[in-house]
Amino acid sequence: MTRAVKLLRWYRRHGRDLPWRRTRNPYRILVSEIMLQQTQVDRVKKYYRSWLKQFPTWKKLAAASNAEVIRAWAGLGYNRRALALRDMARHVTKNGVPKTETEWKSIKGIGPYTAAAVSAFAQKKRTMPIDTNIRRVLGRILLAKPYSDLKDDDRIAKEAESFLPHRGHFYEVPQAIFDLATMICTKKPECMRCPLRRDCPVAERFLSGRVRIPKRSTPKSKERHHRDKRYPDRIYRGRILKLVREQDEVSLSNIGPLIDKTFDKTHDQAWVEYMIKRLCQDNLLQKTKTRLTLPL
Repeated sequence: MTRAVKLLRWYRRHGRDLPWRRTRNPYRILVSEIMLQQTQVDRVKKYYRSWLKQFPTWKKLAAASNAEVIRAWAGLGYNRRALALRDMARHVTKNGVPKTETEWKSIKGIGPYTAAAVSAFAQKKRTMPIDTNIRRVLGRILLAKPYSDLKDDDRIAKEAESFLPHRGHFYEVPQAIFDLATMICTKKPECMRCPLRRDCPVAERFLSGRVRIPKRSTPKSKERHHRDKRYPDRIYRGRILKLVREQDEVSLSNIGPLIDKTFDKTHDQAWVEYMIKRLCQDNLLQKTKTRLTLPL
């Protein structure tokens, strides 16, 4: 029995029941993949359903205004994803649904992972989308590395060619790896429970305690902090957008104290103005001389 077959058998019994796994619709799969970027699965479930209720098709989303998609995305974070997804829908509405992984990658905002994921999950293509979870699992199984990093992706992709079956439900193998990574093959894996324990060259090293568990398995992201502020700028930009989204328009003179209790006009005004400028450049806000509103 091959490793992939063992994994799929385990997946049939223990895999997660997620709403985007009940469809082969490319639009719905793409929505889930964009939402899942830097966002936990449990949070995405709620937004996925409400988004599809409001924008059920490529055409409905393509016709939406900036303000509509920004409001619908409220609470998911990394708000540029909403506008990027809407622009992808406009591309597909105009040019048709891509049929190959290369065609998916030609759409602005869709990288190698997302192109491979939509190709596999929506179009049943034999390809391996490599993200943090798949990198960790396949790095252990295929490269014998307890902790792989980005520079290993080419090797993992090459070795995955022999891991993926040529027949059967090969397009479900990445989903099975996601669940194995989430439930068993974590940063500190539970190798005794793993269906691939006997096929994994690092399992015994983990079980015998001969692997040093790093504090972080991925590099800490470098986010911009202003002065001695408690949070990175990303959090304060989100607060500015939330204010405008909830009040329709906000006076420029009032924003500082509303997003930061420690706001000091002398030291922080330029910082707030810079964040507003960024939000306007990203088409998330629209600015007049005195007020901020959502863009049309």
